[in-house]
Amino acid sequence: MRARFLCINSLGWRSTVMLSLLVSLLAFPIGCAAERDGSLRPVVDEGWQPWQILETQTGRVIPFSEFMTNLERYDIVYLGEEHHNPYHIQAALKVLDQLVADGIEPTIGMEMFGWDGQSALDDYVATPQPVTNEFLEQVRWKQNWGGAFEDYAPLVTFARDRHLSVRAMNPPKPLIRRVVKLGLDQARQEPEWEPWGILQEDIVDDPAYRERIVDQLRRCHGGNEEHFRTMYEASMVRDEGMARTLATRHKELRRENGGPRRMIVSYTGGGHVQYGLPVPKRVARRLGGDIEQTTIYMTSFEPGKTADVQALMQEPIADYIWLTPMDKSRSAKPCR
Repeated sequence: MRARFLCINSLGWRSTVMLSLLVSLLAFPIGCAAERDGSLRPVVDEGWQPWQILETQTGRVIPFSEFMTNLERYDIVYLGEEHHNPYHIQAALKVLDQLVADGIEPTIGMEMFGWDGQSALDDYVATPQPVTNEFLEQVRWKQNWGGAFEDYAPLVTFARDRHLSVRAMNPPKPLIRRVVKLGLDQARQEPEWEPWGILQEDIVDDPAYRERIVDQLRRCHGGNEEHFRTMYEASMVRDEGMARTLATRHKELRRENGGPRRMIVSYTGGGHVQYGLPVPKRVARRLGGDIEQTTIYMTSFEPGKTADVQALMQEPIADYIWLTPMDKSRSAKPCR
């Protein structure tokens, strides 16, 4: 992957449930690479342990210092997490802390915030204030993400303490719910789309990504082909929206002269970085391929998961796989 992303690519109860399934789906890899291509190179387990970082191109376990030297060459670094996993937050903070120590100023892009919460997020990051119910309402946390804000607060606090920018990556959730319910063509006719400047956006259908996500929806969730179609369209809108956020910020950084070296660290569910298809490929398209990117897929690991990691490395899911301890309190298994 790396720099090779140059080619393309009143709401009802049912739509809310289907959207929740889609969000959880994109926290995990789609499909099983080993089943698709039996000719892929074998991957040897060298006694992997949690907190090791695997370079998928070579199969090596690389030291953190080498890992960071590699990451600092890029314009955008994608970290893909298992949602609400505290070990993945720790890993992200370790990367961010090292970037700052090395004199680099990262912008943190976060899937967990919607565009409609950006102004409140800016205010929070700019001033030393505690988390309040008023802030969570202003940033529309419950509407756009949900769950405990404390799970992701360390990333926002890190940015606030070091005067870094945090970018809300997601289109507002009500727009996505409308796509799940109505389909993309009909949803785009509604007036709620106009304020966000995405009516004229190209939302590009990517056959490779469609094949992966629709296949897993069929195997892992109930529903019919119409539901699968609208869920896929909703995922396209989210990925395209997140790509727009990152591409816009990258252009802003290019226009800034002087000061420290700047880059972007994108923090999303692992499904949004896998195989470069969902967000990185769309960013590259928007920037005409003039972008250096790399992807890190974080996954909980224990000895019994060796075969799963081997499958992720055979057709590399990302440039790096970062093994972390298992989060026993939130154990969830991806559907295969």
